[in-house]
Amino acid sequence: MVLGRAVELKYLNTYYDREGSQIMVVYGEKNIGKTALLSQFVQDKPFHYYRARSASEREQRYQWGKELSKEEVKTLKYPSFTEILQSLMKNHKGKKVIIIDEFQYIVKASEGFIGELVNFAHSGWQNSEVMVILCSSSIGWVENSMITKIGSAAYELSGFLKIKELDFEFMMEYFPGFGMEKSIEAYAVLGGVPGLWKLFNDKISIKENICRNILDPAKYLYGEGQRIVERELRETGVYNTILASIAADNHKLNDLYLHTEFSRAKISVYLKNLMELELVEKVFSYDTEGKENVQKGIYRIKNHFVHFYFTFIFPNLSCLESMTGVEFYNRFIGPYFKTYVSEYYKTVCAQRMKQWNKWGKLPFNAVQFGEWVGKFGNIDIIAKGEKGETIIGLCNFDKPMMRYDDYEWLLFCAEKAKLKADYVYLFSVSRFDEKLDLEAKVKQNLKLITVEEM
Repeated sequence: MVLGRAVELKYLNTYYDREGSQIMVVYGEKNIGKTALLSQFVQDKPFHYYRARSASEREQRYQWGKELSKEEVKTLKYPSFTEILQSLMKNHKGKKVIIIDEFQYIVKASEGFIGELVNFAHSGWQNSEVMVILCSSSIGWVENSMITKIGSAAYELSGFLKIKELDFEFMMEYFPGFGMEKSIEAYAVLGGVPGLWKLFNDKISIKENICRNILDPAKYLYGEGQRIVERELRETGVYNTILASIAADNHKLNDLYLHTEFSRAKISVYLKNLMELELVEKVFSYDTEGKENVQKGIYRIKNHFVHFYFTFIFPNLSCLESMTGVEFYNRFIGPYFKTYVSEYYKTVCAQRMKQWNKWGKLPFNAVQFGEWVGKFGNIDIIAKGEKGETIIGLCNFDKPMMRYDDYEWLLFCAEKAKLKADYVYLFSVSRFDEKLDLEAKVKQNLKLITVEEM
């Protein structure tokens, strides 16, 4: 079973089991695990896989026909797409899966491909049934350009499946040798992208993994942060500037304007494109009555690896060229790494809270989760029940100890947010001070959670 993809497999099998032919679109960023998922899906099914090229329509048909000849399926030198599909179904009984990977290359070069595909799927050629899976790693194109390109043929698509990043819990399962703290650090660097996970080794430290795999010019992850941006976007100089500015703690539109000197209108357009590709996110605070104390219009880099790259690598590229990986890490990454990871520790804690809620381990059933970004401080986690019961949470990864002062500050933020805190959850990778330990013994609504308890 592919790790963490049970829901997606069930979804695909539901469509496969339906009567008649189906045309599905499966998409997600590169390395997200689309190929592994589809390989699992077709494990017990007759299937054909074709990886489209960035080429003219004629060259595409030539390459596909050549592959079919290798599979001993007789076809013409320059077959039409209909002839290719008919060749795949000759002498076949039952339903067959046809996977066309990176199908956007064909659609962009061919006006007639989708029409031929739809006509073939619905023709019942030789009483055959087919499930065509159109797969793509171009999120922006699928979500913003595909429908316009294929027109009315879009009505013939049976369904869409977007493959998203995996939650932290699956990283723990994938890296049993790391333990909780190292897994959090790996998650902060790689995110929930399984294709990147396979490049890390849980038998060595996170520092060694970064030095060997990200800071070594001979390795795949060297420069991958830049390539992720370049895959989908033009004018990368503008996007690099905006991403580097956000990574340097310029999170508001006006801050970005002052740093980049691009117009606010230009920045807004480019931020919109980055958000559509899920490289950047706009942070929306949990809605409370304390609206006058909330920060609005906050932007963050959403893609973990892009964030890591623009935080540590992009600003120090000259030194990366002249230093060893270990020297670079010790100077530019090591002293600031825990602070960087602390932002993602909040994500991990929030995911854990949602799991506990699902398992009935919270003091009430929470129906809403969020965070509050205030002018004076933040509430990392808010969970609210149907009757208004509220949990507020604070997460500590980078400080050597969570202190009673931190608890008091959280309560101050709750007051500014005009939130009544029925329960307080404090998460810390390190220990809690003695005063907090004593407070938790007295107050039943205060819970101190260590890494071992997560």
